[in-house]
Amino acid sequence: MLKVLLAGGGTAGHINPALAIASIIKDHVPDAEFLFAGTPNGMESNLIPREGYSFAPIKISGFQRRLSVKNVGRNIRAAAYLVTAESRAKQIIKEFSPDLVIGTGGYVSGPIVLTAAKMGIPTAIHEQNAYPGVTTRLLTKRVNAVMLTMEEAAKYFDKGVKYTLTGLPVRKGFSANPISRQEAKKRLDLDDSMTIFTFGGSLGADAINDSVTDLIAWRKSENLKINQIHSYGRMGHDTFLKTLAEKGIDPEKDERLIVKEYIYDMDICMAAADLIICRCGAATISELEAMGRASILIPSPVVAGNHQYHNAMVLDRAGAAIVIEQKDLTAERLITEVKRLYDNPEKLNELAQKAAELSIKDTPDRIWNTLLEAGCPAD
Repeated sequence: MLKVLLAGGGTAGHINPALAIASIIKDHVPDAEFLFAGTPNGMESNLIPREGYSFAPIKISGFQRRLSVKNVGRNIRAAAYLVTAESRAKQIIKEFSPDLVIGTGGYVSGPIVLTAAKMGIPTAIHEQNAYPGVTTRLLTKRVNAVMLTMEEAAKYFDKGVKYTLTGLPVRKGFSANPISRQEAKKRLDLDDSMTIFTFGGSLGADAINDSVTDLIAWRKSENLKINQIHSYGRMGHDTFLKTLAEKGIDPEKDERLIVKEYIYDMDICMAAADLIICRCGAATISELEAMGRASILIPSPVVAGNHQYHNAMVLDRAGAAIVIEQKDLTAERLITEVKRLYDNPEKLNELAQKAAELSIKDTPDRIWNTLLEAGCPAD
């Protein structure tokens, strides 16, 4: 029986690719057995068991570069974890006896993948972002296979590092045209007018929420035939609807407006959209490409390595998106960009087409073939 150990965590951006890779392997080896390693207090400790997989906790954390009293304490704790991490990694590996070990990012990938490599077990890593994390860069010379979502990440590796461009597996429902734009709008009780979908992630983003309230008010005051869907997230729970009310807008009375704290049918909303305004994590970028959607991207400035900016610039350089850095984001700037696209549907279609051209359609096959080359038993 094929046994695969996956390590990744800290954020959904590392966890979901690991789950997707496990699904790809299961498509080829249905009776494969999996174990996920992650931090005991990270998102993975809940998400992985919920998906029905076994979970092995390992304590590990990153070092803080900014000097402060609080960060000194964090760095002491990180150093203590580092001392015990290799022995814990070795224990996990010996007890599970995997045929293959895969890291998908986050600090936990380091000790697990490195220890497996030292033990002669076939190893692979998958990097989601255009700017690779520290752990990925350290592991590239030790693993049997390096998989990238975006070609741009390779320029941050040492010369001679071999890699395979695989893309990032997208969730079911986000492949190209699983449902037509017209059908998606119909499901949402929207007409066939230009539709804008805005969101800042599951938690929301204050900067996006603030600008979007003015965008909604502008759309209403100009009496434009624009539908708008917005997810304000947890951060906007106490403020977003209140701000809309202060601007004289009641979502319940606006048939062109859908406003929710959290949107569960993201695939339908993205399919319905002619323009998407959002953050730019790796998964979102891959979904925009897979569905061929025009976008205005607003990178989060508070993520590791400013990787969302690097992700956004991949689309920007390809003419597939408009990028507004958060420091430059104002309601006026956002409205100007939306109005330009509303008045120029050809440009809107061009952005969508360029995004679709970036999509890698055979990601599952590329990942499976790379794992085989890395030493994964076929059965």
